[in-house]
Amino acid sequence: MPDRRSAIARHIGRLRGDLRVLALLILAGLVLAARGWLADHPHHNPWAPLDLNDPQGWATQAKLRSLREDIGECRAVLERSGVAFRALDARGEGACHRPDRTLIGSLPLAPRVPPTTCPVGVGLELWLRDVVQPAARSHFGAEVDRVEHLGAYSCRRLYGRAEGRWSEHATGNAIDIGAFVLTDGRRIAVLDDWSGEGDEARFLRDVRDGACPLFATVLSPEYNAAHADHFHFDQSGRYTGLCR
Repeated sequence: MPDRRSAIARHIGRLRGDLRVLALLILAGLVLAARGWLADHPHHNPWAPLDLNDPQGWATQAKLRSLREDIGECRAVLERSGVAFRALDARGEGACHRPDRTLIGSLPLAPRVPPTTCPVGVGLELWLRDVVQPAARSHFGAEVDRVEHLGAYSCRRLYGRAEGRWSEHATGNAIDIGAFVLTDGRRIAVLDDWSGEGDEARFLRDVRDGACPLFATVLSPEYNAAHADHFHFDQSGRYTGLCR
């Protein structure tokens, strides 16, 4: 009987060893398959460099957040993506010092393209391509020809108060969007069309919602009366995902 028990124990031991080897082989296969899949899908790969030509993926938001404190890497993303830009000299001082003044001339902003921080420019690139233009085609059967903005840089505190926290506009790390003009001449304005029930209101809500994953802060008329006529987008390092 002891010999029989020993044989059974040895058999069980070998079986356990074989199962461990099989588990390791399966795990190795899964790791290799995952690495290959991520290599083919860099937009989902958190370790792949951000390229704006890729579709948005699981890792895009984290990659955008990492650019907020790294001007050099942000501009490297623009270069890698083939986006023409100009790195302007720093200006200002104190709370309104602007070390990052990046001008992306291809953005269809009017009356002119303002210099912003690089992360704001990257967010606008993705927003216009992946959110605004598809929404315009869906709701109106036309594309957006230009986007009217109310400015990016303004050396002031929040809401122009004499005291309190400085606005993200003080460093050009924000932009206010007021209206959209389509290729057929139609104009959709936040002030005039937000409260409607038609395609214009649905379009405005779609482009507001679509901005939320791309910017740290997105504010709309639903936030307060001060934003009744525009959307506010910024890339504040203090917040992530503030969308109202």
